[in-house]
Amino acid sequence: MSRHSPPTARIESPRIRRQAIRELVRTTAVATQEQLRELLAERGFDVTQATLSRDLARIGARHVSRPDGGAVYELEEARVASPGDPVVALAGIVRTIAENGSLVVVHTQPGAAQAVARSIDMARFEELLGTLAGDDTIFLAPVRGVTAKRLRNRLADFLAKAMAQP
Repeated sequence: MSRHSPPTARIESPRIRRQAIRELVRTTAVATQEQLRELLAERGFDVTQATLSRDLARIGARHVSRPDGGAVYELEEARVASPGDPVVALAGIVRTIAENGSLVVVHTQPGAAQAVARSIDMARFEELLGTLAGDDTIFLAPVRGVTAKRLRNRLADFLAKAMAQP
């Protein structure tokens, strides 16, 4: 630090630090904890790798593979629904979720299967191999070693807000 550089204030609040982490993960392709630690340091946060690791777990961030290679941190947005959340936008559209031992089938209002399938695909479930959407039906295949029942339960949690009310 030069004589003319202002001292950097050290921010200690875990709540403010976690909010900064959320913002960085949402707006920047953060590939490593070290990269994230450096970005936080630029904002006045002096954080150890262990604290950063705990913060990432606490806010629901996960390290996911990208289709173009590499991996980045992202937030599991489905955990905390907000008015702009795609699941909230699907309220009343999903009719049923069922499984037959091999596949999971989601029935939607007519014309809505593509939007629901897109929300499911964006969630990047580890249990899901792929989706196939028609007009009002979505077929979902679990990855090898995951039962259709487990995938159905995971989807039911994710789509709970989208399920049609009786």
